[in-house]
Amino acid sequence: MIEIEKSSGNVYADLGMPDAEAMHRKALLAAKIDETIKARKWSQRRAAEVLGITQPKLSMMLRGQFHGISETKMLDCLARLGRDVTIVIGPVRRRTTVGHVEVEFA
Repeated sequence: MIEIEKSSGNVYADLGMPDAEAMHRKALLAAKIDETIKARKWSQRRAAEVLGITQPKLSMMLRGQFHGISETKMLDCLARLGRDVTIVIGPVRRRTTVGHVEVEFA
């Protein structure tokens, strides 16, 4: 019988990666970039020109290989694709626990 383990919702955390939260955010951003490119019916070459990156780098990002691409660059890509990007900083917490960063799509 196959043992099934329930996911935490973050495959990178499930795999024990040290940068799991950042990788998960990048995966969400890459998926939205891919969705937007497909909705416009653009080739990767055309999209790469608009995004200001090379087609091979875009291809790597869309396949989940985004270690060399910053979240800032990915947010810039979304803006270049005509998406509005808003960053909201929450209020200061009284407790000293570390805050979190999350991605939310409208």
